[in-house]
Amino acid sequence: MDNKIMLITYADSLGKNLKELKEIVDGHFREEIGAIHILPFYPSSADRGFAPMTYREVDPAFGTWEDIKAISKDYQLMFDFMINHISRSSKYYQDFVENKEQSPYKDYFIRYSDFWEHGFPTQEEIDLIYKRKPRAPYIDIDFKDGSSDKLWCTFDEEQVDLDVSKKATIEFIRDNLLFLADAGASMIRLDAFAYAIKKKGTNCFFIEPDIWILLKTCEKMLEEKGVEVLPEIHEHYSIQMKIAEHDLPVYDFALPMLVLHGLYAGTNKRLKHWLNICPRHQYTTLDTHDGIGVVDVKDLMKDDEIEFTRDQLYEKGANVKRKYSSSEYKNLDIYQINCTYYSALGNDDAAYLLARAIQFFAPGIPQVYYVGLLAGENDIDLLEKTKNGRDINRHYYSKDEVVHEVKRPVVQDILALMRFRNQYEAFDGEIDIDEEVADHELRITWTKNGAKAVLQADLQSKAFCIEYIDVDTKQWRTIVLPSQQLKE
Repeated sequence: MDNKIMLITYADSLGKNLKELKEIVDGHFREEIGAIHILPFYPSSADRGFAPMTYREVDPAFGTWEDIKAISKDYQLMFDFMINHISRSSKYYQDFVENKEQSPYKDYFIRYSDFWEHGFPTQEEIDLIYKRKPRAPYIDIDFKDGSSDKLWCTFDEEQVDLDVSKKATIEFIRDNLLFLADAGASMIRLDAFAYAIKKKGTNCFFIEPDIWILLKTCEKMLEEKGVEVLPEIHEHYSIQMKIAEHDLPVYDFALPMLVLHGLYAGTNKRLKHWLNICPRHQYTTLDTHDGIGVVDVKDLMKDDEIEFTRDQLYEKGANVKRKYSSSEYKNLDIYQINCTYYSALGNDDAAYLLARAIQFFAPGIPQVYYVGLLAGENDIDLLEKTKNGRDINRHYYSKDEVVHEVKRPVVQDILALMRFRNQYEAFDGEIDIDEEVADHELRITWTKNGAKAVLQADLQSKAFCIEYIDVDTKQWRTIVLPSQQLKE
């Protein structure tokens, strides 16, 4: 992947479909965006696309493969592959219900009757599983012949887990990864990757060495296509470090909370430490289609610092309430907080611009979520309409609305920072985190050949300055943002 900023968006969130998405990106963000992660655009039965029924089709509501191909001609693309599960409404599951042992897909699923010694885990085994439910992770399946069983199901009841230990499932994975590569993907994200391996006597989460075998298998499948894989894992940062040691790209899901803590507390202590030790071959985030991750900073921040940051988010965040991450709003995920990043910073332009500047100077390729691209506030109307906590950060922008939003000074400033990050060659070089600055300051320098860029920031006042060497004149220059030009 090119070292340019990647946009994260749904197919129908910037405009109503893929055609409008391309029109909007071409018309407003051509210099600011080098790649696009189009969140699942396949026919799906749940979870905003993450319960795919097939990977061979584009949901007609979004467009066609021709629309995808058109976007891929101008932007590198990342697609999702849900390696852990498939839709309960898919032909694979439905055929299994209909034909059971005669189904060609019978090995795709994990039957409790086969997996557990007595057909069901003991309470001790249930307690050991790293799960997203308060009980054993399963759904009941009633076969057409009148028999029944339980199938492993980690997430929503529409997302039935796949048995990646079976040859038939590996062939399914191979066929679809190769199809997506040919359909225009430059990178494929392996969603819910850490849950894919299940073994008795373990917590069934990132099980070594099996997980490495699976990851290397997927990598090898796509090697001849020149397509990278990116495992998606929300957990302790040490897992990301392990993956990086295998020379594979990772996500920096720790950065969002560390930046919030730095801006809330006015200190560089935790953030500076992470910038020094984090993997270099990574994709950075501040916001995604999910919430702001909390579990990812365990041991990078003390428990009281995490709690302080969480409390400050609810206190300073615009219109965000604890109940939005509760069962009342269909969200029991205690590891994430539902809020846009702009609203997490109180809709404060200065704080938000500094947060983005830090992200763009952090090691790795920045990803910017479409709501964050437009400095979007919490969408309370959508949240109350759907009663889905995550929808607070999933606003639907029309073409006209985008035209209006890009005129805002804060958005113009973000775009200016993005252009600099994409175009200045020092970001392909070496990074230095200054250890001698005051506790409330941050100084990050990128250097390559004669190019040098420096971010000097005050985490208390939220003021920052970016200086760089003009590679033609060899003179130092200071970036003047559009909003500053207007004031002058």
